[in-house]
Amino acid sequence: MKKTSASKKRPSSQNKMRKEYRFDYSRAKPNRFAGKIAKDAVAVVLEPDVAARFNSSKAVNTLLRSVLAAMPRT
Repeated sequence: MKKTSASKKRPSSQNKMRKEYRFDYSRAKPNRFAGKIAKDAVAVVLEPDVAARFNSSKAVNTLLRSVLAAMPRT
């Protein structure tokens, strides 16, 4: 009877990750800003040159509403 060699253990995929990519979920904290955003709100990222023209989200919303009012309805 022929002996079979024991299979070598491969390192798990978690061990292959670099140390800086491992996240310690036990130290995670809840998002302190989550309660300040309305549930039906949508976050949009503005380009820096566009964002420089507005001082608040209210100003952006006012402009967008005026553009929507000027658009023809379909």
